[in-house]
Amino acid sequence: MPGRPTDHANLDLAAFHLDAIRGRTGGRILWQPRIGCWLSDKRLAGKPLPEPYEGMTLPEIYRALGVGARIYRFNACFLSAEDPEVRITRRDLGPTDYEVLVETPIGNQRAVYRQSPDSAHARPLKWPIAGEAEMKVATWREARRTWSWDPAAYERLSVEWAGLGAPTMYMPRTTVQELYIDEMGVEAAVFALADGPATCEAYFEALAVNQDRLIDVINASPIEIINFGDNIHAGTLPPTYFERYVLPAYRHRAEKLHAAGKFVHAHWDGDTGPLLRYARATGLDGIEAITPRPQGDVELEDVKAALGPMWLLDGIPAIYFDATFSEATLLECARRCIDLFAPNLVLGISDEISSTGDIERIRLVTHLVDDYNASL
Repeated sequence: MPGRPTDHANLDLAAFHLDAIRGRTGGRILWQPRIGCWLSDKRLAGKPLPEPYEGMTLPEIYRALGVGARIYRFNACFLSAEDPEVRITRRDLGPTDYEVLVETPIGNQRAVYRQSPDSAHARPLKWPIAGEAEMKVATWREARRTWSWDPAAYERLSVEWAGLGAPTMYMPRTTVQELYIDEMGVEAAVFALADGPATCEAYFEALAVNQDRLIDVINASPIEIINFGDNIHAGTLPPTYFERYVLPAYRHRAEKLHAAGKFVHAHWDGDTGPLLRYARATGLDGIEAITPRPQGDVELEDVKAALGPMWLLDGIPAIYFDATFSEATLLECARRCIDLFAPNLVLGISDEISSTGDIERIRLVTHLVDDYNASL
């Protein structure tokens, strides 16, 4: 294969991924752009991919680009099971809407979703938790949910993604973020925290019990890289909430995972300026997806000052892969990331290249990173 031995195209990027996070690469860094959104949005819109990518699977596109992948598909290896007394049914309400009814011995939860043609994800019209009664049902369910490991899924995914990155998984969202994004929506969750904090905190305690069970399964698994998939945004998570609800959960989780030698990071992909000062108190090894200006609300230098010796995963604003910005701007940002954070850096896109991004710009960064690694 042409090129230098240290070039991404000539590496086993799964082994290199593990070597990088364990400090075994002699300072060389991994370039790991996330492109799943670019692919899924184009497929949803029925748009052809640019050549030579049309007809390729996502792993095949990564191989064609010669770059590493952050493989969260390994979440499929962790199977969640409800209490045997829980009954879940789905009923169509029309061409776009459907109802999910959860029946338990202590009461029911009802959610209604709408599927639109411009998104692969249904939008909640009625959230799974609306009010204290449904939160108590959710608390009962979480306290009884169990987890197991699926070795067949692990073997299948290991073959499909071989040589592209180390197996990686993300845990369910933490406390407030779970309410915001999965169960209630932001506005209803804020009112719930104000009007019924004891009920919310009982729910958070049940989440912690459930997630400790998941951590036991994670720690017994071969997966070494664990993410807290929280999608933190300081605009909805003020420091008071972070200190009270998120920071203790992070510390607890990280301590348990570190006891099994796991590498632990969290996904902060919104505005992060008011929360960066807590980074080193979290117990995390690093933070993923922090987005600098002009897309986010912080400078790369602010991020470095806050993280110190912690790892940054990503760092390049996604908008720099659009034609709005020059290739020179993209490369200058990539260089700054390397200068500031290497070797504790897995360079990537904060958060993903969009459907309007130029996929070939990934190769520009690849050349830059390969030259840097060769210089070492």
